[in-house]
Amino acid sequence: MNVSETAALLAAQDHILILTHKRPDGDTIGCAAGLCAALRALGKTAWALPNSDVSSLFAPYLEPYLAPAEVQPAFVVTVDLAARSLFTQEGEAWLKRGIDLAIDHHPSYEGFGKESCVDPGRAACGELIYDIVREWGPVTAEIALPLYVAVSTDTGCFQYSNTTPATHRIAAALMETGIDYAALNKKHFRTKSFQRLALEGRLTAEMEFHDGGKIAIAAVPLSLAAELGASAADMEDIAAFPGQIEGVETAVTIKEKEDGGCKLSVRTTGGLNASKVCGLLGGGGHAAAAGGSIPVPLEQAKAAVLEAIRTVQHG
Repeated sequence: MNVSETAALLAAQDHILILTHKRPDGDTIGCAAGLCAALRALGKTAWALPNSDVSSLFAPYLEPYLAPAEVQPAFVVTVDLAARSLFTQEGEAWLKRGIDLAIDHHPSYEGFGKESCVDPGRAACGELIYDIVREWGPVTAEIALPLYVAVSTDTGCFQYSNTTPATHRIAAALMETGIDYAALNKKHFRTKSFQRLALEGRLTAEMEFHDGGKIAIAAVPLSLAAELGASAADMEDIAAFPGQIEGVETAVTIKEKEDGGCKLSVRTTGGLNASKVCGLLGGGGHAAAAGGSIPVPLEQAKAAVLEAIRTVQHG
């Protein structure tokens, strides 16, 4: 469905539940909050499903819209959720029930929605949500604030290669609603805790490099966060860190999970297709940023990722 068709479909519904993905980032949380605010402004009953994975950094955006435990929606929507494996524990029941509408920007979207609005050309799902809610009338500051978080965080404050002229135009329109974008930018891009700085120091000291420094692999064992006293908020977007090192074109971050497996993130700037790399390991995403989970320990995960990179490099 295109934006206008999606806006019309949503406007015809009521008692709407919005789902976010596992390990939620600013895009999925911002989309859920912004869409929920816009639907309520239309007079709809709308909620966001609680997400137990959400960090303290993003939780405040979602809190005004959280669904009660006994919620009984008539229409279920996912935002920025590309794969069945990314449904939260809370969301799995709704996947079994059936997703009425999926709104996403990942080329790896699995097509689980009865209806879908998917545009891989968008830098953030927040761009799509902005265009949808704009069909209903002026975008207020209440709607704009979480959408600005969605767009700015998924583009690394407009630094990533996915950023387009349209991204900047949407950001400008959101800023014009009167939101305190300077405070948001400081909060999300210019503020680090001592624990986060200590974490970056350890990763720098222990990072592995390949291909003359073009590939960086950072491993994050579970014990590291505990040792440094780092919270989930301190770990937020740590996957972006290795790519900040001069000369790195492929940045790999591997986080150990409690089940013994690992969460993988691959970000690239040198032309390597990150989605193809992660696809070989059961994940997916965008050409420049992708991820997934692999059921092996850290050392095996490092070897598996490097092998996948070599496979994609050599065609």
